[in-house]
Amino acid sequence: MELTNTVRVELTSTAQQDLTEATAPPPQALSGVSDAGSSAHPHRAEAGEQWISRLLRAGAVCSGGLFLTSLALEALPQSETVHVAIDVLRKGAASALLVTPVVRLVVAGTTLGLRGEWRYALYAAGVLGLLAVAVGAGLHT
Repeated sequence: MELTNTVRVELTSTAQQDLTEATAPPPQALSGVSDAGSSAHPHRAEAGEQWISRLLRAGAVCSGGLFLTSLALEALPQSETVHVAIDVLRKGAASALLVTPVVRLVVAGTTLGLRGEWRYALYAAGVLGLLAVAVGAGLHT
């Protein structure tokens, strides 16, 4: 026993016109004008994210390397020179950890500005300005 079901759909002229408009290419494609700027944004965004990723990795590796070197210096015989070197290396490691996110903010603000996202670039600049004021006020006290 074989069952078949046939569905017949009739479109009104309005529905056919709506369907044609929905599947028609955008007017830019018909005129031959392409939007080259929008295709460049994903590449710029990816490049900015790669720079930020590299920057964060480099900061973490640099800080970790300085700290591990300071730990290795503790195995040397104790002297004033070794103590000074350990202190300098640990301060350098801490500074690298603190400076890395600030530099990341500079890179992010710059890439956002290059992409034309001025509001977020201004936010990044504002945060950097507040950090500068805070550091400046902290140095005077």
